[in-house]
Amino acid sequence: MEERFFVTVFQYYFIALGVMIGGTLIGSIGAFAAGEAPFTYISRLAKSLRIWAIVAAIGGTFDAISTFERGLSDGSTLDIFKQIVCIISAMGGVQTALLIIEWLIQEEIT
Repeated sequence: MEERFFVTVFQYYFIALGVMIGGTLIGSIGAFAAGEAPFTYISRLAKSLRIWAIVAAIGGTFDAISTFERGLSDGSTLDIFKQIVCIISAMGGVQTALLIIEWLIQEEIT
C-alpha cells in the first residue's frame, strides 16, 4: 500500500474525532444559551452525531458507494479493502471522541 493511503486513514480518523468533539461542545453552548442542561444535551447530541461524523470523514456516502461498486464490477478487491479500512478508521475517531466526551461529562453514552 502506498504512503498516501495511510495519510488518508489518519485524516479520516481525526476528521471524525473533530466533528464529534467540536459538534458536541459547540452544540452545548447553544443548549446553555437556550436554558437547557448542557451535559445532558452533549450526551444526546453525541448519540445523533455518530453517523454524520463518519459520513463527513469519508467525504459523503456517494463516494464510498461508488468505490464499492467499482471494486465489485472491476474485480478490484484492494479498492474495497481500502474503503473498509477508511470507514473503520473514521469509526475509531468517533469512538475515541465518545470516550473523551464521556470523561468530560462523567456520564455513559449508550
